[in-house]
Amino acid sequence: MPTSKSQIHNIILYSLYFIVLLLGVLIFIAPTSIFPDPSWGFQVLQKMQAGGAFNIAVKPDQQDLGKNYSEFLSWWSPGQYLIPYFFKSVFGVNTGQASALTTTICGLLGITGLFAFFKKAGFTPTLAAVSVLVIAVQQAFITPYVFYNGGEVLLFGFAGWFLYGCISMDKAGWKLALFILLSGWIGFFCKSSFLWVYGAGCLYLWISLSQKQLKVTEWIKNGAWIAIPAILSFVVIELLYLSKGANPAGQTAGFLLSWQSLAFPLASPLLAGFSVDDIFHGLIFHSNAAVVGATGAVLILLLSAIVSVILVVNVIRLVPNKKYSLLVLVFYAASVLFFGYSFLRQASISYEARHFRVIGLLVTPGIVYLVSLWKQPFKIAFGVVCLFIAGLSLRYFIPSYIHNKNISAKGTSGLAQMFIDQPSLDEIISLDKKNTNALFVFISPDLGLEINHNRYITLDPISADIKIDYDDYVHYGHAGPIFILLPASYMGPKSNIIRKCFPGYKGFHMDMLSDKYVLYSAK
Repeated sequence: MPTSKSQIHNIILYSLYFIVLLLGVLIFIAPTSIFPDPSWGFQVLQKMQAGGAFNIAVKPDQQDLGKNYSEFLSWWSPGQYLIPYFFKSVFGVNTGQASALTTTICGLLGITGLFAFFKKAGFTPTLAAVSVLVIAVQQAFITPYVFYNGGEVLLFGFAGWFLYGCISMDKAGWKLALFILLSGWIGFFCKSSFLWVYGAGCLYLWISLSQKQLKVTEWIKNGAWIAIPAILSFVVIELLYLSKGANPAGQTAGFLLSWQSLAFPLASPLLAGFSVDDIFHGLIFHSNAAVVGATGAVLILLLSAIVSVILVVNVIRLVPNKKYSLLVLVFYAASVLFFGYSFLRQASISYEARHFRVIGLLVTPGIVYLVSLWKQPFKIAFGVVCLFIAGLSLRYFIPSYIHNKNISAKGTSGLAQMFIDQPSLDEIISLDKKNTNALFVFISPDLGLEINHNRYITLDPISADIKIDYDDYVHYGHAGPIFILLPASYMGPKSNIIRKCFPGYKGFHMDMLSDKYVLYSAK
């Protein structure tokens, strides 16, 4: 019995590795769909592969369609498309298959890194493995096997290793400086929002290394070992990337005091760590039709915030390893301050639990440890909750995978296209092959990835109230034939608005490509 018990963690880990590899094979055979964010990155990759400069988005100029407009894509980090590009270059696979390889490898790296971090944080191998298992049943872990989400999956692959490095450093020196310097670059390469995680990690290291020092000079010395490489890392990121274009933190709409600005970050341990936000399709920002109304969302969010604070306080108080407790305290406080302030400023950061994924990963072993102290009925109840979440994740994955495999349209990218059907996509690809100076217009950035011989424009979808900022949509001039693909639901006022946004073209011809999509063309 002792021998078999000592192997529980290996059984869990090897089982998770097998599941990740199996899922990886499945999505390599039938690649996933793609979130909008990495779609923009892959659009840039298209231009780079055609000889364009690094990370430059080239688009038809709104003021003159005969010309191109170029901008540096600093809104998202480059790793989301450069890692798949590596696999495309080495193995000769398409974009969908390269994304599948990226997701699989990051899944394996993430599981291994988190297990190593949890053990380093003082948790037993069995408790560490169970914690990784709890993480693996969450919808956030399954999502990349339905939609390639770029930076999210890359950050998962790196987060555990970064936290492992933070908790492993026990003295100032060149190893600490090198870790801080390189982790800043690697983390940002994975996902730009890593910067707040990076700042929290640096603050933790300074406090952890200095808290037993009585001399102020030792605090200053430790601070210098951390601050200098951190500043150097950030300056390089700022000069070579962020300063060259817009980014979410720089886009604000002024201060607006709201209850959710602090409640959402406070609730992050449950929202991100136990799929509460995903289960309800988003309490504030809805990924699909809302499960609960506005009043229900408020109650659930406030309750989640209260329970999260209670859990975090008890984790900090009861977990024996005080380095881990300090890590939880610093990261949780940093997330509440950073995101609370960003939400108050109405920065371009959505109210989605995915932004708090690191908090969910970090607190999970602490919560599992608390559960291990509870009486048997409560342990069983926690297990039932985890099984329920696992069931919902399977319910999310299985039909989504079947849809991606058997129903979603497939083009040259290999990705499962959600916003077009196969007959319509076949016609678009045929038109792309027959023309070399045409303009294609879509309302989803992933469709542009199927265009290989012509230019394309991506417009924002028009909301139900049919209100747009005309300046954001209008494109003047004329440059070869134009093909505008729209859902059939746009027929009427919406399609009229979009056609009027191209005043250089007259006499549009309409073709019903299928019962769901319509093509407006003009020459």
